[in-house]
Amino acid sequence: MPNRTHRRSISAPIWILLPLVLVAGLYYWHGARTGAPGSGLFTAPDTESARFARCSGPVRKTCVVDGDTFWYRGTKIRIADINTPETSKPECSYEARLGAQATERLIALLNEGPFSLQPGGDGRDQDRYGRALRIVTREGRSLGTTLVDEGLAEQWKGRRGTWC
Repeated sequence: MPNRTHRRSISAPIWILLPLVLVAGLYYWHGARTGAPGSGLFTAPDTESARFARCSGPVRKTCVVDGDTFWYRGTKIRIADINTPETSKPECSYEARLGAQATERLIALLNEGPFSLQPGGDGRDQDRYGRALRIVTREGRSLGTTLVDEGLAEQWKGRRGTWC
């Protein structure tokens, strides 16, 4: 009889493990792209919260100025990833209406629950007016993106756009 050596095939365990590794990788990759809650991207819990209203009067501690600017615990914050219509000096009536809607929506979003404040992303901590540049997120999703999706803001392009 010929001398036959039995070799064990290691391909069976690889074929069992490979689909599991691929599914886990896709799960993590999708979460890293979307930041969706429970999607594989580990984010710190949202710990900031307060009750917001529209700013009025000279003393401003925690209130909303307009759709992309608010005061939080005495710090004036400019939402770094968006631009919203002006409310103080709008160029036309459409901008004034849309700016008022963006302001009210930001108040509602901030009051919906805990949020996080992330660095602005371009390396600057403050803008030329001394406002802290932050991205506001809840469960890993930018509240600015919510305003953009609802047509109340545009992505920040490095300069103000026109709404008229």
